[in-house]
Amino acid sequence: MKSHSRVAFSHLYDRYAATLLGVISKIVKDETEAEDLLQDTFVKVWKNIHRHDPTKGRLFTWLLNVARNTAFDHLRSHKKASHVELPMDSYLPGMYLTLNNVGYIGFSDAVNTTLDPRHWQIIELIYFQGYTQVEAAHKLDLPLGTVKTWTRLALIQLRQTFQADQFAFQ
Repeated sequence: MKSHSRVAFSHLYDRYAATLLGVISKIVKDETEAEDLLQDTFVKVWKNIHRHDPTKGRLFTWLLNVARNTAFDHLRSHKKASHVELPMDSYLPGMYLTLNNVGYIGFSDAVNTTLDPRHWQIIELIYFQGYTQVEAAHKLDLPLGTVKTWTRLALIQLRQTFQADQFAFQ
């Protein structure tokens, strides 16, 4: 991919396009817009593949972030961001968390029981509804510094939770 191989890019598209389209569709709620944004996503991937650092995360995670950000940027540019709702348990179609290999749980169930409800609300607004920290602070009538602190604390808690051996992606 980093050498801009068209064959590699074609394989990447074949492997991830359907999943990314599903994520984008849940955000924009319009099939035509979602297809256009999927194309925009892959153009951004082609132009910015050099930015992916495999030591910092998996390629799929990076692709997912590009797709998600592309969709939210589109909504913001069209003033629709305040109408976006994306339940966390449908954020990654086909992906589940396994707890001690006993059964499946939704992502939101795992996170909701891990985080303080105030922190969960901020993560929901910023990462799944596309609000900026400033917008979240305004919506919740909180100081910006509080929103930044709670976001940081929530991310630390999530990192610790999901790095624990009790959780594994399947």
